[in-house]
Amino acid sequence: MKTSIATVSISGDLREKLEAIAAAGFDGVEIFENDFLAFDRSPAEVRRMAADLGLEITLFQPFRDFEGLPEPQRSQTFDRAERKFDLMVELGAPLMLVCSSVSPMALGGIDRAAADLRELGERAAKRGLKIGYEALAWGRHVNDHRDAWEIVRRADHSNVGLILDSFHSLSRRIPSDTIRSIPGDKIFIVQMADAPALDMDLLYWSRHFRNMPGEGDLPIVDFTRSILATGYDGPLSLEIFNDQFRSGSPRTIAQDGHRSLVFLMDQVHEAEPSLPSASAHLPPRMPVEGVAFVEFTADEAKAESLRRTLIQMGFAHTGTHRSKSVQRLTQGDINIVINSEREGFAHAAYLTHGPSAYAMGLKVKDAQGALARAKALGAQPFTQRVNPGELAIPAIRGIGGGLLYFLDDASDLARVWDVEFRSELEHDTSDAGMVRIDHVAQTMIYEEMLTWILFYRSIFVVDKGPMVDVVDPSGLVRSQVIENIEGSLRLTLNGADHHRTLAGRFISETFGSSVQHLAFASEDIFATAETLRRNGFRALPISQNFYDDLAARLGLEKDLLDRLRELNILYDRDAAGEYYQLYSASFGDGFFFEIVQRTGGYAGYGAVNAPFRIAAQRRSTAVQPA
Repeated sequence: MKTSIATVSISGDLREKLEAIAAAGFDGVEIFENDFLAFDRSPAEVRRMAADLGLEITLFQPFRDFEGLPEPQRSQTFDRAERKFDLMVELGAPLMLVCSSVSPMALGGIDRAAADLRELGERAAKRGLKIGYEALAWGRHVNDHRDAWEIVRRADHSNVGLILDSFHSLSRRIPSDTIRSIPGDKIFIVQMADAPALDMDLLYWSRHFRNMPGEGDLPIVDFTRSILATGYDGPLSLEIFNDQFRSGSPRTIAQDGHRSLVFLMDQVHEAEPSLPSASAHLPPRMPVEGVAFVEFTADEAKAESLRRTLIQMGFAHTGTHRSKSVQRLTQGDINIVINSEREGFAHAAYLTHGPSAYAMGLKVKDAQGALARAKALGAQPFTQRVNPGELAIPAIRGIGGGLLYFLDDASDLARVWDVEFRSELEHDTSDAGMVRIDHVAQTMIYEEMLTWILFYRSIFVVDKGPMVDVVDPSGLVRSQVIENIEGSLRLTLNGADHHRTLAGRFISETFGSSVQHLAFASEDIFATAETLRRNGFRALPISQNFYDDLAARLGLEKDLLDRLRELNILYDRDAAGEYYQLYSASFGDGFFFEIVQRTGGYAGYGAVNAPFRIAAQRRSTAVQPA
């Protein structure tokens, strides 16, 4: 299946757009009229530019308010079409998109529209061109692909076909199965767009909130299955209107777009492998069994400070790397690595971001399979010099510039701790009963969140939760969870769009997106908190007003409330269970630790408590709004 994208989907001038689209691996490009009109080059030069980049021009669009007009407007519109045909011939664009009219002068009637399209098809055929008719979701008379297909069918011209757009069909909840009866050779191109589930005016929703397949909530896989069931073998093309994308990096957005189409076709094959165009070409999405380790980079002084903090939290120093300045600390199934090397990627990450959790290891079923899938989806593999006695661990660069390592039990990677580390055991303090990593919180600029979501969902067997607004006293942070069913991988993605928020400050002070906090799971948080206190760990002090409100809001028993208050533990509950949270003070430029306990089936992350945690962190670090 060939891939294409409309130039309107990304930012930049036409040259920048074409270069980004070609670099991302697309086969073709739709030329959006305004992008061409704003570009100071001739149609022939744009044609050569696309060809030199290896891009086929798949479509010229849009041609608006055409069908069903009375005279003299009807004749004027045909004259306008002829001028566009002149341009298309020079441009080398074989197909023009004609979208259903929204003009108040447009007259209804399927036969009238079919007659107009047939005449336009005759004129296009004389130039060796084709036209495709698309039903806009807000069209005056035609807003359903079923009506558009009936008009095309009655036009009965070989140069007149149907254009299907996933947003226009799915936003109106038109059953995708209705597409399966359309002959595939009468579908001239398919435009793909996803979108979040929003209740708003269709035109406004379409113009501002479309996103890449897999980033939204529309049943895009079922739509594509129905398309392929017709025998359609033309390009899948992206047409995305999104305010964030218009101001984002054209190369990043184009890469996301290509990744989304590869992922989409993989999902289609998984759902309906018998479809002829849904050929399997990717290793399967990889299940994640857990977070194998989190690695920090720091200089010697910060590394020692972090080590002391972890010791107070009940971690034991269990290993030192055989040839590098790298330490391993463990508790339960948690592995924390502290790297204070003065060369290599870790040191470069330290120089750029300061002390930070720059790398994460994921335990997967097949490490090489995970690497192969990630590479096929456009991820950049990471390698660096492997010294004698070390293992070459498969790795990729993450979206924020950090690293993701893959480990499994089916290879030598399972022995990494024995092979690369000298075993040591230093119990300076008591084990605090933390058993595993509950979740990893990554903070990024809000505009990057869709990129992160698509990256994780396309590589691993995970899904996304609903967007949650986290209220910071200085602004809003949007949070979305990526997790698997088993709960062995939970990632909270926190998008900040204001530097005054705590998350925004973290991004600005660490010069980019990164892991902002780690949450460790305890099976008895009160016992854990008591042990931490004896170890000399100082929990983040929580306002007493929080506990007074907790008593009024949830009616907790006095003994439980007193224990929460005494140990600075936050509390939440829902119909399924309870959630307890305990926080450390901040380390470095805003990083912190969290200890949590889940009971019953509680699956959230205590978002209701975030404003009180953030206020406490501001007081603790004496950070005032700028």
